[in-house]
Amino acid sequence: MDSTSSLPDVWPEPVVPVQSLSEAGISAVTPQYIKPPKERPVFPAPSLDVPIVDVARFLDGGAPPPEQLQAVADACSQYGFFQVVNHGVEASTVEQMRGAWTRFFDLEMEEKKVCSNSPAAPEGYGSRAGVEKGACLDWGDYYFLNVVPSEIKCRNKWPKSPHDLREITEEYGRNLMNLSEGLFRAISMSLGLGESYLHAAFGGGGGGVAACMRVNYYPVCPQPGLTLGISSHSDAGGIAVLLADDGVKGTQVRRGDTWYTVQPIPRAFLVNVGDQIQIISND
Repeated sequence: MDSTSSLPDVWPEPVVPVQSLSEAGISAVTPQYIKPPKERPVFPAPSLDVPIVDVARFLDGGAPPPEQLQAVADACSQYGFFQVVNHGVEASTVEQMRGAWTRFFDLEMEEKKVCSNSPAAPEGYGSRAGVEKGACLDWGDYYFLNVVPSEIKCRNKWPKSPHDLREITEEYGRNLMNLSEGLFRAISMSLGLGESYLHAAFGGGGGGVAACMRVNYYPVCPQPGLTLGISSHSDAGGIAVLLADDGVKGTQVRRGDTWYTVQPIPRAFLVNVGDQIQIISND
């Protein structure tokens, strides 16, 4: 059964893009974006040196040395996230991706709204995710896409403008899929399992691994201490590969009971171990 089949075709309230509020120059966050006190960001948050893992040997099919396997095991079991370097994604591919989506969010609002999503059809341009009326909202807009398999990818929901965005996003998606397969290999081997164990567990041996992409846009906020660009959450899938903004230290992760600000490394990706790998690996 399609998990979206029981969802409504429209949002419970009119959707107001956060970008339009920010660009209107409002001086205060409107009530629907104000988080309860316990959910608000803490300023300044302590910083955390997230583990750094060189994944080159997991991508070329070679036998990684024991210390690299241990580094992956420690990062996953002790932190649940790590930054990867030597990941095989060219800097030019990353910059083209940033540039294309920056140009998309710079388009006129009416042009972006043509791509609007709905609860029943989540692919597309949006500003909210939940269907509960009166819910507390996040201070951000996004674009959600299915990448693979082709059966669930709705290519006509991919923006037609900028003219090169689809091609750039496809190339970036292929690169990230290659990286993700290497990460599955790394985590599998770090658990003492066969190198293809997780890839097969997530459909690599049958129906195909499923992957989606979310491009987030966080406009300037007049009261950043009252809201969040995206609410605290764990990632439901296997892994999440995040391209953070090198110039804005806005990504936070929780270790124990404390939220820490990640110090992003230029040209690195932040990898978060998702709920499904936590379950498959017996925590």
